[in-house]
Amino acid sequence: MGDGMSLKVGDLVTRNSHGNDIIFKITNINNNEAELKGLNVRLIASCDISDLKRYDNEDIENEEVFLKRIDEPLNLNRDDYFYLPGKILHIDSDKDYLSRCLDYYDKSNVWSMGINEKEENISPNIKDWLERYKPNIVVITGHDVYYKKKGALNDIEAYKNSKYFVDSIRKAREFEGSHEKLIIIAGGCGSCYEELIKAGANFASSPKRINIHALDPAIIATKMSLSDINKNIDLKDILEKTKYGKDGIGGIITKGTMYVGYPR
Repeated sequence: MGDGMSLKVGDLVTRNSHGNDIIFKITNINNNEAELKGLNVRLIASCDISDLKRYDNEDIENEEVFLKRIDEPLNLNRDDYFYLPGKILHIDSDKDYLSRCLDYYDKSNVWSMGINEKEENISPNIKDWLERYKPNIVVITGHDVYYKKKGALNDIEAYKNSKYFVDSIRKAREFEGSHEKLIIIAGGCGSCYEELIKAGANFASSPKRINIHALDPAIIATKMSLSDINKNIDLKDILEKTKYGKDGIGGIITKGTMYVGYPR
């Protein structure tokens, strides 16, 4: 049984019908319908309030283990060298997730600028933002979902926001055509991975059309910011740092964006 009418906006809950696998925050209640947003996963959903169970602090997603793993510091040889990490522009339709990603960049000591904008409004503005902030890395993310009833997996019209991500990637590639000079990380939960890569993304979600963690795009961006500009990245290693690995995000081998200097 669910918690019913004792639940209110802001409460943390799980869905009985989905095996209580994902923690959500209630963002709105209208009659008996609850609107939900994933606490850690980039997912928006809705369901009958009777399907909800109050989250009781069990470690359903092993979140603490994951956060501890991604917080491990990068061991840079600071005795003799100095480092200039790549600059990150993070564009996100979700204000809460954007804030979490910006905090993660701060902890990693990399320069970042965050912009909160709806998926459909990114494309018309992205060239201006790239001109203004001159990043080495741009993250284009937010929410997405594949609607099986609307078409096949390779039909971009069957996705909520993939076409907007594709348009934004293309505009960014018109601004800077080199995959080495501008690293593009794009997509949300279940995005049309192949089309995002074809449009010019270095990294994109989601090869297996699964949900991705709120921090996954930021983890990739940070690793690229702190990877040597003269060396090819270890692609598998970088993808394995994310919550769901190669099922959630895929990409192409490229070089990093960090300059290494000597002496300090």
